[in-house]
Amino acid sequence: MNDRPMTYGERAVGLNFNPSGDANVAKLKQAFAEIIDHLSDAREELSDGEAKRLYSIAITEAQTAQMWAVKAITWRS
Repeated sequence: MNDRPMTYGERAVGLNFNPSGDANVAKLKQAFAEIIDHLSDAREELSDGEAKRLYSIAITEAQTAQMWAVKAITWRS
């Protein structure tokens, strides 16, 4: 197991939370974690408050999309 600290994106998507052990959920969460990390890194380089706010909204929306995608993957009728 990897002992490095989780990235912001990994924490934001709950990368370690996958009770079913579904490989598709893990892959999707990793992809969104990378997107969120990219957005977070870009946000940290800025001083303009409005631009930072826009990145924050994008991060929130990415988290929302990730949650809905996991719901779709794990949907059982």
